[in-house]
Amino acid sequence: MAHLTVQIVTPDGLVYDHHASFVSVRTLDGEMGILPRHENMIAVLAVDEVKVKRIDDDTHVNWIAVNGGIIEIANDIITIVADSAERARDIDISRAQRAKLRAEREIEEAQDKHLIDQERRAKVALQRAINRINVGNKL
Repeated sequence: MAHLTVQIVTPDGLVYDHHASFVSVRTLDGEMGILPRHENMIAVLAVDEVKVKRIDDDTHVNWIAVNGGIIEIANDIITIVADSAERARDIDISRAQRAKLRAEREIEEAQDKHLIDQERRAKVALQRAINRINVGNKL
């Protein structure tokens, strides 16, 4: 049976390395499901979750919060290079919730002071915090 090899790499090193029967990601162009023998390609990832259905058991699914990056699919090897990525089991949800509140305050402050760049950065931080919370709650 054909399978995929999934590797997720950040500047801190290898975060994830397993075999899968199916992978789901969200690119800037939309949702993408990947099965073995998928065409080779490269795409830009959105800040979102990555779902990896492992080959060892049909019910074994890993969830990884990925904060953007790129995905390369080449000959059944999926390589994701991201600024940051965390497996659901490693996410500190209370820390992510504090980051969400902090980002919401920063957005409000930036809007009051008409600081467009600060608002944009805070919105990205908010999106990342929400992604981490959502993935962390998948356990």
